[in-house]
Amino acid sequence: MTRPTHSSRLNFVVVLTDDQGRWAMPHRMPELVMPNLERLLETSLELDQMYCASPVCSPSRASMLTGRMPSAHGVHDWLIGGRHPDAHPDRYLEGQPTTPEVLAEAGYQCAMSGKWHVGHSQWPAPGFDFWYSHRYGGGPYYGAPIWRDGEPVTEPRYFTDAVADNALDFLGSRDRDRPFYLQVNFTAPHDPWIDNHPPELVELYADTDFPSVPREEPHPWVEPRRADFADAFADPRPHLAGYCASLTAVDTALGRIRAELDTQGIAGNTVVIYLSDNGFSCGHHGIWGKGNGTRPLNFWDNSVRVPCVVHLPGGATGTSNALLSSVSLHRTICELAGAEIPDDLWGAGSSFAPLLRHGGDHGEEFVLVTSEYGGARMITDGPLKLVERLEGPGELYDRRIDPDEQNNLFDDPTRSADRERLSRWLAERFEAETRPGTSGWDRPVTGFGQIQPVSRGIPAERSYAQSRGASDGIR
Repeated sequence: MTRPTHSSRLNFVVVLTDDQGRWAMPHRMPELVMPNLERLLETSLELDQMYCASPVCSPSRASMLTGRMPSAHGVHDWLIGGRHPDAHPDRYLEGQPTTPEVLAEAGYQCAMSGKWHVGHSQWPAPGFDFWYSHRYGGGPYYGAPIWRDGEPVTEPRYFTDAVADNALDFLGSRDRDRPFYLQVNFTAPHDPWIDNHPPELVELYADTDFPSVPREEPHPWVEPRRADFADAFADPRPHLAGYCASLTAVDTALGRIRAELDTQGIAGNTVVIYLSDNGFSCGHHGIWGKGNGTRPLNFWDNSVRVPCVVHLPGGATGTSNALLSSVSLHRTICELAGAEIPDDLWGAGSSFAPLLRHGGDHGEEFVLVTSEYGGARMITDGPLKLVERLEGPGELYDRRIDPDEQNNLFDDPTRSADRERLSRWLAERFEAETRPGTSGWDRPVTGFGQIQPVSRGIPAERSYAQSRGASDGIR
């Protein structure tokens, strides 16, 4: 393939947050202070029906990077890593072409700053020239565990600031003769929220009771994890203040990065993508958490529908209601970059680059979006959503009349045709998109973490943590 000249090729900055609900956007949550994101929205396309491939971080991130569903790439839960005695360094996605690998092959310089969490992060993952990485997937914002020159150390800076600083270091030192792809992966707004964020940011929320956030009775499914968020259920305000303060810090970082693009004169040739790995509830639907915040694991919109804003220079602006999956991000970025994607028998999704260029919705094309988490799978055609579980219960929602997904129609005999149609489509999709030996459907995925890859011949019962003790309570 003949590569386009550098001057005609787009750069990419992908800003990825961790556990940001779609509701936690400044135009939906008036209390939230994010002026830089508001400015980005003015010249960007908001993709308002973007769904993640799994309602928890590691499998969702792996799907974004590979263009595969979890049952094809083999990451089915958040990765515990070196904090578990049975874990060993493993790249997980090794041998599966990722976005940075494809772009590097096409001449891009690729950089990552922040949370990796799809394998061992001591050294740069394939495709990356620049690397600043958290050792795990989360933890304290002050004294965060990181790798520096391959050695385990703690970060003296507030971690969100450190992620931004290192992203700016890359922009300042990059090879000006090559286009670039930069991942800026924050841990915010993942907990901890109390005593973990700059006081001046928390103080911004001192005078609000967060009226946009519902106060609902705890959902019955939250009981196995209720203790994890007992304080938040009892008094949500300080936890919401920390959650929002962490996002305000991300917003400051976004402003700094965009200012550097302007200073270098490359903003007009740089795609900026802002999205979250999965959703989150802060009392919404009666839960605190994401897909693993309940038993059974859940797929409510607050867990699987994520904020997504894309600024493509000269591209579409406004809001699109196209039904999309973040698994399609891989193909979309590669198409915009002019990079040839290797044939992939288990690839999922399709490029939405035309949508970014021209706007609109999905037009005449019929679209389905799926998500999975172990022995549970979801499919939606937009108006209807079906959830099937290996060990029940099933769920069916009609969001045209029940946008908050409160009325489960699964056992309603008048909706049996809808349920059967969606069930057939769900089976067809996973039959096409599951790689032999990597399906999560019959594995003991609990939401308490994955210890080892499923692609190394390791027995399933040793691949997953089975209790809070095994995972040290980390989510």
